[in-house]
Order: sequence, then C-alpha cells, then structure tokens
Amino acid sequence: MKRFTLSLIVVAALVSFAGCKPSETKTDSSTSSTPKTGGKPHKIAFVSNGVDPFWVICQKGVEAAGKEFGVDVAFQMPSEGITSQKRILEDLVTKGTDGIAVSPIDPANQTDILNLVAERSKLVTADSDAPDSKRLVYIGMSNYEAGRMAGQLMKEVLPNGGKVMIFVGRLEQDNAKLRRQGFIDELVGRKPDPTRYDPPTAQPIGNGFTILGTLTDQFDRAKAKANVEDTLAKYPDISGMIGLFAYNPPAILEALKQSNKMGKVKVIGFDENESTLQGIVDGVVHGTVVQNPYEYGYQSVKVLNEVLNGDSSSIPESKYIEIAARKIRADNVAEFWKQLNERLGK
Repeated sequence: MKRFTLSLIVVAALVSFAGCKPSETKTDSSTSSTPKTGGKPHKIAFVSNGVDPFWVICQKGVEAAGKEFGVDVAFQMPSEGITSQKRILEDLVTKGTDGIAVSPIDPANQTDILNLVAERSKLVTADSDAPDSKRLVYIGMSNYEAGRMAGQLMKEVLPNGGKVMIFVGRLEQDNAKLRRQGFIDELVGRKPDPTRYDPPTAQPIGNGFTILGTLTDQFDRAKAKANVEDTLAKYPDISGMIGLFAYNPPAILEALKQSNKMGKVKVIGFDENESTLQGIVDGVVHGTVVQNPYEYGYQSVKVLNEVLNGDSSSIPESKYIEIAARKIRADNVAEFWKQLNERLGK
C-alpha cells in the first residue's frame, strides 16, 4: 500500500520555527499586494492553542487568504499553554494588529484578555470558541456533534459494545469538552444535550458500553503515550480507545504496537495526523473525524478583512460560521489525503 505522508511539510515547518523564542512559535507571512479597498494592508494574526501539524494546515489557509485579499498575515503557535497564548495576544495588541483570530486554550479563564483584544482590535475565535467573550464570530464546527460522529464510528467497529477509554490533551478548551461529551452521549445512547457534562472520572454505562474515564496530558506527548500504557496495564480487557486531539491517536497506536495489542483494541481518531490516516489505510484505525483547519485559517482572515473594510454582512446573527466535520474511513481516506496534500502544495 502506498504510504502518503505529510512529513516533509511538518519537517519544513519545524525547521522554520527553530529560531523562535521558547515560549512561542511564530511565522509572519506578508503580502506585497495592496488591499482591494486601497491603502495600507491590514495586519491580521492567527493564534493557535498549541504546536501541532494540524496548525500547519491552518497556517496554509491563513497565508492563502492573505495573498488573495492583500493582507499582511502572521501565524503564531504558543508552546507553553495559556501563559504563552496570553503573552502573544498582548504583544499583538501592543503592536497594533488590526484583526486577530484565536483558538482559546481556557475560555472560561481568558475572558478578560479576549475582551481586551476585542476592544483594541477585531476578534474572532476559530476551532474552539469563547462564547462569553466579545468576539465577533466563532468559525468552526459543532464540537458536540463531531463528538457524536466519533461515537458513531466506535459503535460501527464495536457493535456489541465494550470498555472504552478517552484520551485528550486538556478539558479546559471548549472544543475538547464538547467533543468528549458528544462522544460519551452517543456511545451510551443519550439524547443530545451539549450542556451536559460528565466529570473526567465518571464511568457512564449504556448500549453495552462502559466509559472507563478520561485521561488528559496537557499537550505532553510522552504523557499521552504513558496514559495509554497505564490504561493497557490497568484494563487488559479494554475494547476501544479514542484520541480527541490530533496527536492522541498516534500516541495510542505507538503504545498498542509496543504492547502487541495492535488490532486487538479498536481505535477511533480525531483530526488528520498522518499516522492516523496511515492507520486507517493499514486497517488498525477504524476511522477519524476530521475538521477543516485550512478553512479555519482562510475564513478567519477573510471575515476579519471584510469587517476591517466596513462590511459585516458575512457574520450571521447566530455568530457562528460552520465548517462542517467529516468522517474518514477506509473507503474515502485515499481521496481525502490526496486533497489534503494538494492544499499543502505537495
């Protein structure tokens, strides 16, 4: 089977990031064209919630929109959590950035800094929302519904149920919290309710499934793998695992391989990490729910540029621009991967 890969893209991105401060990863992409309205180009920045190849795809969308609309764009990835993200946002505001898109790490505890950004710049959220802030609009998918889609994939591969563990980076993020709850509710047969919240230690039961719990790693890749290893040791009869952040499924696969459990424990992923997609090709991952990070970046710049030009017509009354999620399985993974590589310029 031909092996598709994003490795060259990721390596190139990491090389370009090597000279940055330890606290953040920064890429500035300026365009030479002028805004369609004439005058000085707007300055628009996108701030991710961490460092991951997922965000390299988003950066491509930001850069494409910057060139199309004649905007000076910057893309920054905080590598030290909420403190690093706050510092980046403050720095962008101080430098007079006209528009800022951000995926908030902990929206409940970032309202003050997000409102400061909204007062001094134009603010949108993407990928993960901060609904209590003064952001103009949220650009992304319904994470709760995407979680239910992941639950549907798990039910496909485990039609008789089983014991399942959830792995995720952190639960402070709005997207993580919602997609986890959607997954649980779908798996145990509950009616949809995005306001429901099961604590990480909860073990809901239903439809033949038992949720063993939720383990977080705070974006620590070694911890992500250790969580899987600990789970295998504690629950030798586990049936399924799901990783809700892009790097979680690869950590699951690595641990399963080293424990000789590959294929014995069913795996569902989230996002389009190359190891996850290759796992689908190889038959060791049943499926993954993918977002569209390229469009997150592109639409964020497009909307902010329009607002800065005095046009807010693209912002709906709901303050939500949906970029729909998709299920990727063996029957469509090759087509999806090809399209992804084309967008990345491969």
